[in-house]
Amino acid sequence: MRRSQTSRNFARRHPRNTSVQFGLKADCRQSNREGELIDFIHEAHARKAVGIIINAGAYSHTSIALHDALVAVKIPTVEVHISNIHARENFRHHSFTAKAAFATLSGFGIDGYRLAINGLAARIGLKAKA
Repeated sequence: MRRSQTSRNFARRHPRNTSVQFGLKADCRQSNREGELIDFIHEAHARKAVGIIINAGAYSHTSIALHDALVAVKIPTVEVHISNIHARENFRHHSFTAKAAFATLSGFGIDGYRLAINGLAARIGLKAKA
């Protein structure tokens, strides 16, 4: 297995393992198409999701449509960036999706997803199960 495949598999398992601690079920999705990401957001609303954790990649810096979808569904959202966007190019310092989220995590690598789940759980009043 190539390193990128290993990282993707770990990135999918990691949030699921963390979410179980709070009695939540993680539904991990990925797409390179902006419209499909918007569809995922509206589907989360239709399924009555209690939260969204989004890593929109470069769309974070360009997509007003993703921002509008997140605002429209009114689901508590955490934005995650694997790298520290503020240590990168200037155009990455602005995020449209961050303005629709209650929190943003940047620079923690894939551990940012675990941190995001913990933050989301705290925001909606859930405690880890013993």
